[in-house]
Amino acid sequence: MRLPVLITDQKSPATLVPWRIVPGGLALDARVTPKSAVDAVTGLHDDGERPRLSIAVRAIPDKGAANAAVAATVARWLGVPKSSVRVTSGAKSRAKSMLIDGDPATLSALIDAKLSGIFPSET
Repeated sequence: MRLPVLITDQKSPATLVPWRIVPGGLALDARVTPKSAVDAVTGLHDDGERPRLSIAVRAIPDKGAANAAVAATVARWLGVPKSSVRVTSGAKSRAKSMLIDGDPATLSALIDAKLSGIFPSET
């Protein structure tokens, strides 16, 4: 599996990260797999359009259960309150966008560090 290079410089047009800075926090793009064995952030997914955070949830996509599980999983992964993460688009799709309330620089650094733990550098 080919993994994108993570660059956290938000000024670079070649930035390959699944988030962007918005007023009041970050917009995060994700690809969700419902009915999984665990609730977890599993890495990155490159759909050819943009990189997305891969998220697996046990919930089934019924009456918003999977969307709630996605928000709770991302909040737990980042260590932020559940109320600060919400699905803003893609409610009936595997491709979702979320808004995470908080300091954009802190959140960007936290996500980058978490992803570095999933994909350690080969130095």
